[in-house]
Amino acid sequence: MPAPYPYGETVRIIRTGASPGRDPRGQPLPGPDESFDVKGCVITPRAETPSVGGDQQQARDTVIVGWTVYAPAGTALRTTDRVRIRGVVCDITGEPGDWGRSPFTGTSGPVQFAADRVTG
Repeated sequence: MPAPYPYGETVRIIRTGASPGRDPRGQPLPGPDESFDVKGCVITPRAETPSVGGDQQQARDTVIVGWTVYAPAGTALRTTDRVRIRGVVCDITGEPGDWGRSPFTGTSGPVQFAADRVTG
């Protein structure tokens, strides 16, 4: 099935694989990363405007904090996934939202998620 946005971008989803066992304290060990590409995504900058008069404003304008991504319908994402966008690794923030099926056209909508740059 072709990507819904012919000029969309490809992002790479990075997912922690199954645990190979447990550490000496009984905690699960992280498995090796698994990854796959999602083609035909629309990527838009996501901005945050500090509160007027708040501590964070300090004569600053809107700050870009990450991206909003619209992935093709049916893209299976987890809140624990990471995503590489334009070479930058980001965390998926919050629950990915499935737009479902349009009552007007019957077509499936995108899966929308927020991606924040990983720092530190």
